[in-house]
Amino acid sequence: MGRVMAAKGQISKFFVGALMLLLIIGLAGFGSSNFGGQTQSVGQVGDVEIDTNQYAQALNQELQALSAQTGQNISLAQAQQFGVDRVVLQRLISGAALENENNNLGLSIGDAEVQRQVLTSPNFQGLSGSFDRDAYEFTLERIGLTPEEYENSLRTGAAASILQIAVSSGIFAPVTYGDVLLKFIGERRNFSWLDITASTLSSPLAQASEPQLQSYFESNTEDFMLPAAKRLTYAWLSPEFVMDQIEVNEDSLRALYDERSAIYNLPERRLVERLVFATMAEAEAALADIRAGNTSFDDAVTARGLTLSDIDLGDVSQSDLDDAGEVVFALSEPGVTEPVETLLGPALIRVNAILSARSTPFEDARAELQDEFAADAARRLVADQIAEMDDLLAGGATLEELGAETDMQLGQVDWSEGQSDGITAYADFQDAARLVTIEDFPEILQLDDGSIFALRLNELIPERPDSFDNARDAVINAWNANALSEQLQADSAAILAQIENGASISSLGHAVTVQTHITRDAFIEGTPPGFLEQIFALEPGESLVSEGDGYTVIATLNQVLDSDPQNPDAQAIRDAINDGIRQGIGQDALDAFSSALQFEAGISLDQAAINAVHAQFTGGSSAPIQSSIPVGGLN
Repeated sequence: MGRVMAAKGQISKFFVGALMLLLIIGLAGFGSSNFGGQTQSVGQVGDVEIDTNQYAQALNQELQALSAQTGQNISLAQAQQFGVDRVVLQRLISGAALENENNNLGLSIGDAEVQRQVLTSPNFQGLSGSFDRDAYEFTLERIGLTPEEYENSLRTGAAASILQIAVSSGIFAPVTYGDVLLKFIGERRNFSWLDITASTLSSPLAQASEPQLQSYFESNTEDFMLPAAKRLTYAWLSPEFVMDQIEVNEDSLRALYDERSAIYNLPERRLVERLVFATMAEAEAALADIRAGNTSFDDAVTARGLTLSDIDLGDVSQSDLDDAGEVVFALSEPGVTEPVETLLGPALIRVNAILSARSTPFEDARAELQDEFAADAARRLVADQIAEMDDLLAGGATLEELGAETDMQLGQVDWSEGQSDGITAYADFQDAARLVTIEDFPEILQLDDGSIFALRLNELIPERPDSFDNARDAVINAWNANALSEQLQADSAAILAQIENGASISSLGHAVTVQTHITRDAFIEGTPPGFLEQIFALEPGESLVSEGDGYTVIATLNQVLDSDPQNPDAQAIRDAINDGIRQGIGQDALDAFSSALQFEAGISLDQAAINAVHAQFTGGSSAPIQSSIPVGGLN
């Protein structure tokens, strides 16, 4: 049937860019090796194969992007729950279909264009900012490509781009469609509204009695549940626990004081900025202009194309400034020096502040030094016991025995996510608690403050009801919130009834806000989410109640206005709407074209090869995972 536009597939409009990027910034581990044996592709579309390394790189890149977006490492198994592997494979299938069609049509680009793309790529630039042959070859070698392979991929990508543009360009959006959307977007509303809060209720909220709280708790136990937890026993040794064992002598403190001499004995310093000139004559002329009032030091900096942060040296001592130090420190108050020679050339140096020398005697620093010395010694004492504790555990000692026979302290906690008291405040303890299983044997682990610990999972505790005494504060808060919500609803219903019976919203004793010419995309501070959507659904004269968190809003629609014909942005909005429609139709056309190519060329997938790639991400321990992509004509 020729090249028909059939069922729509799933191809990203950014395929070509993604194809190039995955070749450059793909994973280091996968890029430099293949999957061995005879398996070199995960599938084929027509005569074009989808390389296993290409699939691995694209999959790894997607995982890295997801991890960056979420701020946590995303495993393949997690990504597969969202169908990421299928999206990646479908993207490569679509690309292969376009490449196959390119080959059939003989589309390509010339050597000059390939050369231009290589020479202008920032990935291959050296320190000078121009193309660096060594950087080019090194980058390609890291990802397992030869220059010939990479340049062929450029030809393939550019040819695919030509084909995509040919299919999706020349499409125009219906003019009336854009006008209708513009009218919808530009519609305006005039309305009046008031809010009711705890402070404006018709009557104050009554305080809950003990029986009321108890009854509320018993009727809503599902709202006061303790989370599922792990009952853990732990042995913990913190440097604080052995602080009393540390002996601090005078010689050690004085040695530490000498080591900290640069902290306790600071020389006189200056806050300075240095403006360098090409010649001494230029520096002298600039100083003359500053002293004559023709310009300022700041203006002289700007005239050189610099900012104050570019010339700021911070606080410096005289020795930091080499030969210029004597001139700078001769100033008795802030100001600009005579031109001086520096390592960078003639310069004007501005002194912004004079910082006096500061000396802290040993006796004044003793307490701080003693705390620092003791804390450091305690951390070393704890670290020295790690091997002994490991040996005890390896020999069969229990955590209870460690608590009884060593400096470690024994404890127990029902741990769940979100705890942050005692040892559970440490991120490393939380990680260990999260991963520990019943089968695990205790081992010595370290915390970031020098503490060590070992833990054991005794049992898994399911979610369960809290006790009334423990949940009392939460019960009071919930009861108050529920009582407030009920009173707000009752007061709002009474006010709404008055308005619907003919009363003006402004006559009901509440502060009323009048809004005019409000569009759908406006933001009205003090109103609940979705409030404007509710307003735009009203007819003139109708009113509504909108509930927020701890308050309600009552509003009456006064007038419906068409879009503003004088809006200077109207044409830009219309153009943006039409562009979006055109791009959407173009993408649909490209999707249909890609699906037709895939159906016509035929698709074959090697599930064993796909599973082999997946195993590289899971250490080979996972069961084979089906790709869930049909073969031979994707719909």
